[in-house]
Amino acid sequence: MEHDLSPAILAELRRPRPYPAVSVLTPTHRREPDNAQDSVRLRNVVAEAKKQLEDDPAVTRERRVEVSRELDRALAEVDLTHAEDGLALFAAPGEHQVWTLARSVPERVVLSDTFLTRNLVAAQAAERPFWVLSVATDRVALWNGGAGRVVEDRTGGFPLDRPPENFDPERQERIGDSPSTFRDEGTRRFLREADAAMGGVLRAHPRPLYVTGPQAALALLEEAGSAVRDAVLVPHGGLAHGTAEAVWQAVRPALDDEARGSVEAVARELEAARGRKDFAAGVDELWESARTGRVRLLAVEENFRVTVRDDGEHLIPADGDDLDAREDVVDEIVEQCLETGADVRFVPDGALGEADGIAGVLRY
Repeated sequence: MEHDLSPAILAELRRPRPYPAVSVLTPTHRREPDNAQDSVRLRNVVAEAKKQLEDDPAVTRERRVEVSRELDRALAEVDLTHAEDGLALFAAPGEHQVWTLARSVPERVVLSDTFLTRNLVAAQAAERPFWVLSVATDRVALWNGGAGRVVEDRTGGFPLDRPPENFDPERQERIGDSPSTFRDEGTRRFLREADAAMGGVLRAHPRPLYVTGPQAALALLEEAGSAVRDAVLVPHGGLAHGTAEAVWQAVRPALDDEARGSVEAVARELEAARGRKDFAAGVDELWESARTGRVRLLAVEENFRVTVRDDGEHLIPADGDDLDAREDVVDEIVEQCLETGADVRFVPDGALGEADGIAGVLRY
């Protein structure tokens, strides 16, 4: 199952395909007893997708059989023991994909000439993914972080392991518990190579970077590196050979500090926008502003969801069983704002006060 949505992967998902490109979305659960229903619910929504293929006069029998086969292959790849909060299955002639999302999605089936990506985009933004680079003299490891955990990542050739060398023992002075091998030119070269490799990862998958390592290594990277100059440095050795849990515990305080600072900065920007009268709130107002590219900063409470329908002039509250109901309008707004270059921030529930779950700063 896929999880990491890079700009290149998103562009590929949005590529037009021969009709029908089928998108199947369903909420899932991480823990018992809620996850007991997931398997049945998933089979039922896939059966609904096949029924829509059967009932669609624009789909030939040959095409229906082909896409149904891809749906079955996607279903066979689902591992609900590693489920998060949502699941997306994509199937089209000759291809299928399975995506797990750290954000709940409405149950739905969509037949189109592209896959439905807005829920993936919103989930990625809400998860606030980040990289952790753990540095030692003999190894540099990369960790993919988000949604309360990190996992080791092999993107960009990581981990990098340095061949053993015979150091001059007289030069291996100790400062605390950190050998002075960071003064060695071979070590400097090794760390510069790691910095260059990290630069390639950041170009392909831009996101915040945290770097762990002994203080001597961090100082050397600040001096000689370029990709890590904007990183948050976490002085903590031993993690290049450590466990994912150890890395997570080491960076968690820095992540918490960054999150608090981000929420406070958003609150200040929204308050200033009220005074300038370029403040907007509510799904109706922000939906229109997002479509016209007017939103500069969008703030969304983490669990804010609302079902609406379009009456031709405004979005108004609706029940989920209304035929024209839009259950994921918040995700639509998030995706549209990201498409037009807005800064999208997810904040704790209740942080926006009277703004009712969603607010923004307008460009004009």
